[in-house]
Formats: sequence, structure tokens, C-alpha cells
Amino acid sequence: MGVDISDIIVSHELKFSELKGKIIAIDAYNSLYQFLSIIRQPDGTPLRDHLGRVTSHLSGLLYRTANYLAEGIKPVYVFDGRSPELKMRTVEERMRIRMAAKEEWEKALKEGKIEEARTKAQQASYLSKEMVKEAKRLLNYMGIPWIQAPSEGEAQAAYMVSRGDAYASASQDFDSLLFGTLRLVRNMALTGRRKLPRKNVYVEVKPEIIVLEENLNKLGITREQLIDIGILVGTDYNTGIKGIGPKTALKLIKKYGSLEKVMKEKGVVIENYEEIRKIFLNPPVVSDYTLLWRDINEDALIDFLCREHDFSKDRVMSAVEKMRMFKKYREQRSLDAWF
Repeated sequence: MGVDISDIIVSHELKFSELKGKIIAIDAYNSLYQFLSIIRQPDGTPLRDHLGRVTSHLSGLLYRTANYLAEGIKPVYVFDGRSPELKMRTVEERMRIRMAAKEEWEKALKEGKIEEARTKAQQASYLSKEMVKEAKRLLNYMGIPWIQAPSEGEAQAAYMVSRGDAYASASQDFDSLLFGTLRLVRNMALTGRRKLPRKNVYVEVKPEIIVLEENLNKLGITREQLIDIGILVGTDYNTGIKGIGPKTALKLIKKYGSLEKVMKEKGVVIENYEEIRKIFLNPPVVSDYTLLWRDINEDALIDFLCREHDFSKDRVMSAVEKMRMFKKYREQRSLDAWF
């Protein structure tokens, strides 16, 4: 879920044509959880194969990545590693919420409350180690690079952008900005609708880009102060101060200059704030990665998806055709480089 500073952040609508030829470092867990949440039957049941294994994450990963490639976008997926100790409370709370939602989902199904069942099922989404392993296997067959981060995937993606190895990070979470990504792309889907919570109403969702420097200049703060604002509001590593939202936090930081002075003036204490700052400013990352987009292993891809997981071969081949478009685009770019 991450930090919610949306009220003070400026974004710009983005067309996918603007990302053609650019490398985008995608928060893999963020994407996979989206697929697990959205790709479900009307009653909330996820897609499964003949052995009962969930395949919603594979379906989303295949078709969305194929769409990126068809647009000439070069995706690289970044997977989370070990979470910082301070995040354990958040991880445990999320697990508690998922378990409670699972029970409510099953109850709603028995009572025939289909709409409620679907909502609860989405909240109960859980990404297992086996699912992550399958996702990496699928990416290998598709020829898509992926990186295993030592800790937070968003931190690794931000580092890649800061080095110039990627144009932007892609995630729904604003944490990427605190980790220092120069550009953050949200709503990374070609087309999409989002259902409003507890309402049978859908709104159109468009891709958007957030530029860190533009926002820091607009707000009149430094990245360190943006981190302090996040800590006041609450992050995955702390609960924040009750009653302080992003706009109030911004006013306080601009008035007093730092989190320490805000705490002193307001008589509040945020435990481990220095450690939280360190997580955002100096996270563990890997630097010896290689980004290489290879040809599709069509036979292995079809065997994995169609024979092992019961995917429709016709639908898989339609995704393969889109991936072939990327290969043609890549070959043309290589040819153009000679002239």
C-alpha cells in the first residue's frame, strides 16, 4: 500500500507512444497483486488450472507484458527481496486482513452475495513463493529481463532510474518517489477501468507520469523533506501521526524545516524515524545486473502455459504475435543504427 501523499503530488497524463523505446523498471509484486486482485470470476474465484493452481497472475503478466512489447516499450521486472524489519508489522497486518477477507468471501459465497464475495476475494489476494517462481519462469520464456532485489523492489527500480539504466519506475505506490526515482509511471496499462469501492460504478483510468524534480520544485522542498512528510503521514515502516495528512505534513515541514523540529514543536514522537530515513535514502540494491531482451522461447512458453496450466493456445499465440512486433521493432532499430 505504501505512503499516501497523492494530495500534494502533481502528475501528467501519459500516452504509451511517449514510452516507445524506453526501459521501464516495473515493481513486479505490485503488478502481480493487481493481476491476482482483478483477474477473477464474477464470484471472486481466481483463474485456476486443472490441478487447482491459481493462474491469474500468469494471465495478467503474459497479456500486459505482450501489450508493452507491442508498443515498443522495454519492460524489466524488479522483484522484492527481504523486507526491512520495520516492515514486519505492516506485513503481519496485511496478512491478518487477507485472512479475515478470505473468511468473509467464503461466507458471502454461501449466502449467494456475489458482488460482496468478489470484493472480499480481491482483498484476500495472496502471492505465494511458488507464484513468484512461476512468474520468473514465464518472463524467462518471454525473453524479458528481471532483477531480484535484495530488499525493496521499488528501491532497486529507483536506483536503476537514477543510474540512467531505466527511464522510469512503474508502480502504483508513491514510495518510489521517496526512494528517489526520477520518474514514476502509474496506471501502467494500455486501457483500464477501475471500480469504485462499494459502488457499481467504474471510472476510466489513464497512465500518468510523476516527475520527482518538478514536484520538489513546486512544493519548495528537498527529497529529504519529502521523506519526512511521508514519515509524518505514515509509511510501511511506521503508522504516522494521527490527524496529519499530506497537506498538513507539508505545511509543518515547510514551517519547521525538519521532522525533528516538528516533533519537538508538536510534542510528538515517531520511533525509529532515523532508521526509516535510512531505508529510503540508502536502501540495499544490486548494481551488477544485466538488462537483455532475448527472443521468445515459443515452444517452452506454450508448453508451460497450455500444457501445464491449461491456457488457450489461440490466446497465447495472440500474445506471441504482439511480442513478435517488438522483435521487429528491435531489429529495425538495430538496422537503423547502421545508417
